[in-house]
Amino acid sequence: MEKPGREKPEENPPLEIGTGPPPRERADAARNRRRVLDAAARLFAEHGVDTVTMEAVAQAAGVGKGTVFRRFGDKSGLAAALLDVRERELQRAMITGPPPLGPGAPAAERIQAFLDGYADYLCGHLELLRLSETAAPGARYRTGAYWLWHRHLEMLLRQATPEADARFLAHALLAVISADLVHALRGGGDSWAAIRAGVHDFAARLLRQ
Repeated sequence: MEKPGREKPEENPPLEIGTGPPPRERADAARNRRRVLDAAARLFAEHGVDTVTMEAVAQAAGVGKGTVFRRFGDKSGLAAALLDVRERELQRAMITGPPPLGPGAPAAERIQAFLDGYADYLCGHLELLRLSETAAPGARYRTGAYWLWHRHLEMLLRQATPEADARFLAHALLAVISADLVHALRGGGDSWAAIRAGVHDFAARLLRQ
């Protein structure tokens, strides 16, 4: 999804799931891709994201390292590919699923439900998300997923707090659930329950303004 410009957005802009189906690929390329992703998922789970190299993934997958680099670019590209399926599940739930995450609930409730859903996503994939968001300066803001989350929150914030700057507040809400911040909080001893409570409190206070 393209980054929105300065023009005033539509009142109820349509949301799109992901970036469409992946392009068709040769059977051997598809097999290699699956082998690489399976190997990466296994190695990341066993040894941690930081210690696994692209060379190790290639060796475990039984392919040349050039194949891995050409297909995924770097380790953050591998992380993005592994996260894609889970991202699409969350996107579908918030766009077409049952309320309160999906349509049919008040905007404020949907915002809190999205934050809960995203917290579940973070909890299951924190290291991969941190890698994808911090691989390079500003990496988080160059992903289509970030701008879909932002657009969703901006739409709901315009409904819940019509007098506020919804575009800015959507960024503020996403800032408190960044993988790098949550990783730092976890490293400092904060439990997942405490992080969730803090995020809920922040959102509730923001929505009361």
